Amino acid sequence: VSEATDNSAVLVTDVGQNQMMSCRYFKFTKPHSVLTSGGLGTMGYGLPAAIGATLGVPDRTVCVFMGDGGLQMNIQEFGTIMEQKTPVKMILLNNNYLGNVRQWQELFFNHRYSCTPMLNPDYNMIAAAYGIPSRLVVDRAELDDAIHEMLDTEGAFLLHVAVEEEDNVMPMTAPGATISDMIFE
Repeated sequence: VSEATDNSAVLVTDVGQNQMMSCRYFKFTKPHSVLTSGGLGTMGYGLPAAIGATLGVPDRTVCVFMGDGGLQMNIQEFGTIMEQKTPVKMILLNNNYLGNVRQWQELFFNHRYSCTPMLNPDYNMIAAAYGIPSRLVVDRAELDDAIHEMLDTEGAFLLHVAVEEEDNVMPMTAPGATISDMIFE
């Protein structure tokens, strides 16, 4: 997404693994290019922040990365997007988990998953109900084409990307540890 926008898009993140991945890999060429809670927010921050960003910088592409948990927190904002015609480019990284919490449960609580698996609705059907075009990507070979479709579509777009269910985002620092003790795998 970063490369496809010539590294000039505004990055908005929700909270969780999507936040860590997008902030780690997105590249920036302009100031004022990142809206993130920086770990001080809750899931659901991303979509309303992205709507605000489209109003604040209408001349730039605004891309929000969110997980399935974060989207569930503020899915009603699809109504705001529809009413205000905000051209938010939404990238849903769907792993069917509250990924960041699941990662902690895996690494520090012996894979004892409690309340982290997600039973998700059909996000593309919900987007369609609000008049928002969307595309589901399951095969990585389709990703580049889907990104270009999203960016070439006028107005809002939901790019629903299925990602590995139990993939972890590294490096990370364990609770109570210092960055000198960072976990890499």
